[in-house]
Amino acid sequence: MQSNWYTYLFHVQYLGLRYAGWQKQEGVRTIQGTLERTFRHSLGEERFKILGAGRTDAGVSANRAAFELFSPVPIELGTICYQVNQYLPTDIRLLEVREVGKDFNIIHDVAWKEYRYNLAFGEKFHPFAGGYLSYFAGNPDIELMQEGLALLKGMHDFRRFCSVDKITDNYVRTILETSFSRHPQAGLGYIPEQSYTMEFKGKGFLRYQVRIMVGALIDLGLGKLSLAEFEEALSGQGSGAIAIQAPAHGLVLENVVFRNI
Repeated sequence: MQSNWYTYLFHVQYLGLRYAGWQKQEGVRTIQGTLERTFRHSLGEERFKILGAGRTDAGVSANRAAFELFSPVPIELGTICYQVNQYLPTDIRLLEVREVGKDFNIIHDVAWKEYRYNLAFGEKFHPFAGGYLSYFAGNPDIELMQEGLALLKGMHDFRRFCSVDKITDNYVRTILETSFSRHPQAGLGYIPEQSYTMEFKGKGFLRYQVRIMVGALIDLGLGKLSLAEFEEALSGQGSGAIAIQAPAHGLVLENVVFRNI
């Protein structure tokens, strides 16, 4: 960006069900594309650029994602979120904005990201819950799933828990925290009793990593995968993903936290 441009950090929420992911693409509805069109209308300005803290896949939602907006003209911080929200569709909402310095980097200055995966077992739930809750048939061994989840914490070679492609040849990542709990709204409204939430916190994740980890944990709980096989895959030995990726609509980017912000 030009050195005299203004730089702003926005936080945003969205339900990803109707969108082909974050990144702008020709011919399909995306979060970035929708934001750019709305800002263009609200600012009356064509010369700006939006850069996200990361890309969410098609169908993935966010509770507190982040993006940087570069503008050649100053923005009124007190009113911009309200103004843009009036024109955004109801499944996207700006939360807050702040001006940041020229040395801020929305990619490299991430301290950690937190993802949550919401899922349910047992009887299939009401369709109204399908926007951010995935359903799996069967009654899994929850304690065994919790054991597997605990093994994911720390530094591992996750090549068997991601989509291997040409983007990187380094599959070592560190998961700072994990948790497995009953969904906070289980048994309320359209959320069934057998609903759970898995949480993963780390500085960065590989493509489809969280969804494949969830898929492997489900296979573990349903007896399709042994704990020994699960643990062995964390060594990076073998080839191919250990499990198929869990559906996108159960995944939520819960939060993005930056250093020195």
